[in-house]
Parts: sequence; C-alpha cells; structure tokens
Amino acid sequence: MKNILVNGAGGFIGSHMVKRLKREGHWVRGVDVNFPAFSLTAADEFVLGDLRDQQLAAKVVRDIDEVYQLAGDLSGAGCAFTAEHDAYATHNSAMINLNTLEYGRKAGIRKFFYSSCACIYPEYNQRDPENLKCSDEPPYLVVPNSDYSLETLFIERLYFAYQRDYGVEVRIAHLHNIFGPEGTWTGRRAKAPAALCRKVAETPDGGEIEVWSDARQTSSFLYIDSCIEAVRRLMDSSFPGPVNIRSEETVTISAVAEAIMDIAHKRIRIRHIPGPAALSGRNSDDNLIRQQLGWAPDRPLREGLEKTYTWVAKQVSVSEPHTGRRLGSAIAVA
Repeated sequence: MKNILVNGAGGFIGSHMVKRLKREGHWVRGVDVNFPAFSLTAADEFVLGDLRDQQLAAKVVRDIDEVYQLAGDLSGAGCAFTAEHDAYATHNSAMINLNTLEYGRKAGIRKFFYSSCACIYPEYNQRDPENLKCSDEPPYLVVPNSDYSLETLFIERLYFAYQRDYGVEVRIAHLHNIFGPEGTWTGRRAKAPAALCRKVAETPDGGEIEVWSDARQTSSFLYIDSCIEAVRRLMDSSFPGPVNIRSEETVTISAVAEAIMDIAHKRIRIRHIPGPAALSGRNSDDNLIRQQLGWAPDRPLREGLEKTYTWVAKQVSVSEPHTGRRLGSAIAVA
C-alpha cells in the first residue's frame, strides 16, 4: 500500500482516479478547490485548497510516495478554444505544476504522473479529417492552437527536466477527450459526449438540437474506466512516456449525436452551427502505448455512451443544472 496524492481530486478524472486507487488498497489524499460535484469523495483525506498557494502545495506533499497531477482549469470546447481564457489557464497550470514538482521533490517524492493533453500537437496536422497525424514522437516544432497548448508542452519538458536533474521518476500521458458519468454535463466546460447527452435528454422526440461543428468534424472519445486503467498501467511501468491515451474509434460529432439518439430511442434533427471547436479532426498514433504497455481500449464507444446517457438523463430529470456544489460531507484538512 502506498500513500498517494491526487491533485484535482474534485474533478471528473481525479475523482475517478481516487476511487480506483482506494479499490486497490492505497491511502489517498485528495486536493482541489472544490469537492466532487456528484458523489462523496473516496479519499482518506480531502484538502480543500488552491495548489497555486506555495504553503498549501508544500503541506500536501508530506508523507507521500506518488503524485497524480490531474489539476487544471480548462475543459470543454466552450472554454478551451475561445481564446478568452489563455492567460488565466496558462498562469494557473504553470503555478500548480511548478509548486507540485518543486515541493514534491523537496519532500522526497520519487514518482509523478502528469496529465498532459492532445492540444500539444501541431495544429496543421489536425486541420484535415482525412489526413491526421498525432504520433507520439516529440512535437517540438509546434504551431499550437492556443497559448495554453504551448504552456502544456513546456510543462511536459519541465517534468522531464526534473527527472534528469533531480532523479525523480515521471510518467506523462496525452489524454484525448475522456468522458463518462460524473463529468460536467452542462455549461461551457461540458465535453461533447456529455453535452450531447444533455441535449438529447432535454429534447422531445421529433425536435431539434444545435451542434457546434460541421458534418465533417471528427474526433475520438475514450470512456473514463479505460483511461484510468491506462494511466495506472503507465504509472506502474518503467516507461516515462509521453504516450497517447485515446479511443481508436474516430467518429464525426454527428455520428456521436446520432448514436445517443438511438440509445434514447428518439429521432431528433441536428442543426450545425458555428461555435468553439478544437480542430477539424484529431487522431493519434497508438503504436507506442501498445508496444510499451500492451494496452488498447477495451470498451466500444457505444457502451460508454450508453452508461453516460443513462447518468446524464437522470441528472436532467432530478437535478438543477450543475453548479459544482458538494453533495454530502467529506474530510477537509486545514
């Protein structure tokens, strides 16, 4: 059993990671500015605080063996691709990771996982849905689609610099469009699968929904359980990464919406409208993670959408729109 720190433990991926680590028998301290919105935290300790604060960052790393750095601000096309939040998100991400690494290594922590993202790949490789390229080779000649993307790449290099200079172990993964129950399902931070589930759940049979995309825009979406499994395998391996963690099913946004309608047994019209969107297409080369970890997604997109729609439809029927409030009690450590 290890003592593990999960930064961002109140968020979607972080809260699922805490549950997985607890099932494995580890002692877990979670840190976030918010408690999990849709369930009680499974953490042994939950520190309600801001990791940009150096004093807090220095405190939470005490007596910890490993860190999962999943804390961040930017999520969903409504936030990530409007160019309205780059300064805020870039500043926050840099502060969180600088504090985590520096105070963590001073406290004697030997292993860190950093959750990077697909946004670090060159924009010009993701403009044509018929000719996509996001291989795991170092994407240093970047033409990023935001300043936040360039900051994310810098943070990757920072982790590797700490590994080289201080002897800590790092594991880095590019997470591609993770979705599932207990994720944000309304507002600007909602990812496409959850947002589409909400729209379908709220719309009567024969109605119409608006979708931010054209009919050709493609992407891939990975169910949360598969993501957690891949991250755990990476963390327990001897390979530092970075590796892509994503679904191998590349689909149009329209196809995702149509699959959700089929799950809901509804026939709804789609009206494509201009709006924040990542790129015309995004895919990745997954040979590296197969070679190093023997991992490939074990759940088809349809299965993940079924579980997500069931959960979102329940939220629509019994809840007010997500406000980020805490449901129930948890441990807060001063």
